[in-house]
Amino acid sequence: MKKVLILGASGSIATLVEENLIEDSQVQMTLLVRHPERLTAAIRNDSRVTVVVADVIKDTATLTQAMRGQDLVYANLYGANLKQQGQAVVQAMQAAKVNRLIWISANGIYGEVPGKYGKWNQQMLGSTLDAYAAGAKVVESSSLAYTIIRPAWFSDKETINYELTQKGQTFKGTEVSRKSVAAYIGTLILDDSQAIKQSIGISEPHTEGAKPSFY
Repeated sequence: MKKVLILGASGSIATLVEENLIEDSQVQMTLLVRHPERLTAAIRNDSRVTVVVADVIKDTATLTQAMRGQDLVYANLYGANLKQQGQAVVQAMQAAKVNRLIWISANGIYGEVPGKYGKWNQQMLGSTLDAYAAGAKVVESSSLAYTIIRPAWFSDKETINYELTQKGQTFKGTEVSRKSVAAYIGTLILDDSQAIKQSIGISEPHTEGAKPSFY
């Protein structure tokens, strides 16, 4: 049985990941949320799911306790205080002796997005991009076996179609479906030996341009 702790478990990408993992009888999930009512009933009531109501920064003791015995932590967090959230997660993982972390960030945190789209992306995200960069820096500075994922802008396409870039490579594309990102996260959870200490950009092939097609 693989035990996975999901932080920010009521988010759109996290929900899709949970819906995929619930189909695997060998996965047990602990979902840490501030608003449990936002979880779907099918996930919330499954026998292999434990729901923990807590705030990553305010409830560090609860966070650390939730991490004990987990094989992997998947953090789908956001907000202006991502640096502080990252610090809380890293410290709790170290205290609980859990080493594997999947951390969701954003495209553009390294200035890796070129041209008109890069400028548009920076203007649209503004200080949010700085927060994502600060959170990623905390994770990269830790001793954890992390994977940082930097998605392009989310679309609601039903298709799963993505390409990956490494840190140091020019980011490709402007958009990616939520289902694609969730599918990739699922592969990392089920085979957590992949992409250790890597920062991965993810986008849909052939979506280059000045901005995503839905803007």
